[in-house]
Amino acid sequence: MIKSIPLTKLVQSPRNVRRHGDPAADSELKASIAAHGLLQNLIVRPAARGKFEVEAGERRRCALLALAEERVLPKGYEVTCLVLEDDAEIAVETSLAENFHRLAMNPADEAQAFAALIEAGASTEDVARRFGLTVRFVEGRLRLATLAPVVFDALASGEITLDLAKAFGATSDQEIQARVYEQASSGYYAPSADSIRRMVLSGTVRGSDARARLVGRDAYTAAGGRIERELFDDDDSESWVDVALLETLASEEMEKRAKALAAEQGLAWVKPTLDAYASHDLVEGLIRLPAEPAPLTDAELARLDELDASYDDHAAILEDEDSAEEAIAAAEATIEAIERECQDIRAKPPELAPELKANAGMILVLSRDGTPVLQPVFYGERDIEVVGDDDVVEVVASVDSDGKRRAALSKRLIDELAMQRRDVLALHVASDPGLSLDIMVFTLADADTHDWRSRAATTLRGGVPAGPIVGFEAKDAPASASLADLRSGLDESWRSGEDASSRFKMFRALADESRAAWLGFVVARTLEASLNMAGERQIAFQDHLGSAIGIDMAQWWRPTAANYFDRVSKQVILDALTDVGGLELSSRFASVKKGDLAMSAERVFAGTYITEVEVRERALAWVPEVMRFADLPEIPADNEAQSPNADFVANDDNQPPSELAA
Repeated sequence: MIKSIPLTKLVQSPRNVRRHGDPAADSELKASIAAHGLLQNLIVRPAARGKFEVEAGERRRCALLALAEERVLPKGYEVTCLVLEDDAEIAVETSLAENFHRLAMNPADEAQAFAALIEAGASTEDVARRFGLTVRFVEGRLRLATLAPVVFDALASGEITLDLAKAFGATSDQEIQARVYEQASSGYYAPSADSIRRMVLSGTVRGSDARARLVGRDAYTAAGGRIERELFDDDDSESWVDVALLETLASEEMEKRAKALAAEQGLAWVKPTLDAYASHDLVEGLIRLPAEPAPLTDAELARLDELDASYDDHAAILEDEDSAEEAIAAAEATIEAIERECQDIRAKPPELAPELKANAGMILVLSRDGTPVLQPVFYGERDIEVVGDDDVVEVVASVDSDGKRRAALSKRLIDELAMQRRDVLALHVASDPGLSLDIMVFTLADADTHDWRSRAATTLRGGVPAGPIVGFEAKDAPASASLADLRSGLDESWRSGEDASSRFKMFRALADESRAAWLGFVVARTLEASLNMAGERQIAFQDHLGSAIGIDMAQWWRPTAANYFDRVSKQVILDALTDVGGLELSSRFASVKKGDLAMSAERVFAGTYITEVEVRERALAWVPEVMRFADLPEIPADNEAQSPNADFVANDDNQPPSELAA
């Protein structure tokens, strides 16, 4: 039964199957309702006290409520609804069907619709405002409407993707678009957006083009490729007409070279590209693996010594004012050759740990001279962020009015964050010998009552934990760098003793400050990696230590694209932006691509993005909940005197040096 029901009597149904929203899409819906009214009925069922529960159309109800709060609609606004029978099972099935079978509009349909509105007299700003979209989005769809008919029809029928259609739009010449589409369609190699963009921007290719040099004239003409030459053209300036064919042949050659190099290098894969660099799209979803330059051989070291000696001899000629011009020119040429050879010797490709190489890969780029070149960077596939997978841990981020908000983080990221948080805690422990001594004495004394069901907080038995990831070191992290500085400043004069007894005697002769520094360091380096989260990474005692010290993680660790935002889902980034700036801030980035969003988020949380002062301050103080040290529970007043750490917490003299917080 169709019935008009006041907006104030409509409430959310607990059976509505939609549990996740999209702030940007909700804003668009709100703008559409404000401009055009409610175009689709809500589906409701009777509830207690004269209310009606919305089984399908909850987003529309929320949009109507927001408009009523803004006084765009009256509070008693009548909403047209389809009232169902009082049957919970039917209500859930209806809600599922209403959400499940919804189909987004084809971009070609959107382009035609927007173009029709513009032809009727509306401006792009009018269209954007009426549908809750950005002007840039509307302009992008309008450009699609100007594509060559054959390309536009292919987009409408689903034969090409939106990315490919945008690539055709790199030129406004419809004849070029149609010609490239015909060439690309007749080839047997699937074109990419980059290759389409190159083809439409260059109707022909010079013989000096990197792709032409890679393929070679003979292979190109044998495959049916055409070459046009003017009177004064040479091999470099001649025009290769069939660009799509050249792209296909070049791509095939790069694929063949990539497979051969992967087998030769013992890699899991090698990705080829016809560009001279690895584009963002090519490495999206990959992480850089740690690798060290290959060591120089004895022969290479000997050769470098020879070159150094020769360099000195020829440099002396340049410094001698009586040297002839011919000798000076020869010396300069020789020195240039020496520098080039030294650079070639030292520029050895990096080496990867054997246990990582089997799953690693590299990027094969095409240099300007047409030579395939392996970039000296190893990449690994990122863990799939799917809750329930063995490599993913579910983390409780924070609690808000809607209850617990959960976000999936990859196991690799969790391990890296745990090790970096461990370094922050270790630095503060290492900087406070009194606390280090307390930890050591307590841990040794408490060993006989250790609860085998919980993880130990340290390895004070003498071992040094390597961390969950082999070879990972956050060299650019302030805490890790400060730890390295602290280590290099230790007095190691006692190590010159011939045996353990003499070394021990020399160690005891050190000044109190030197021995205290060693105490802090050896205790700090035993700390295990942990995070403030449920699961195997949780160590409650470390959270107790960090909270008692009063560590401000935001002073020691800042989220960047490389160490965090590139490694989490888009929704996790938007949640973080909401935490510091509300929906107003996160909605600005809702439609931004993941890679660009990660870089923008880095700027926001570094304080370099232009925002309100309050938002900037919250952003600079924000770190993921897992990186914080959990707050301590309140200690009863009558127990404070018995707390062994009471004096430490209250005494400012026991806090880490002030320069640590700088």
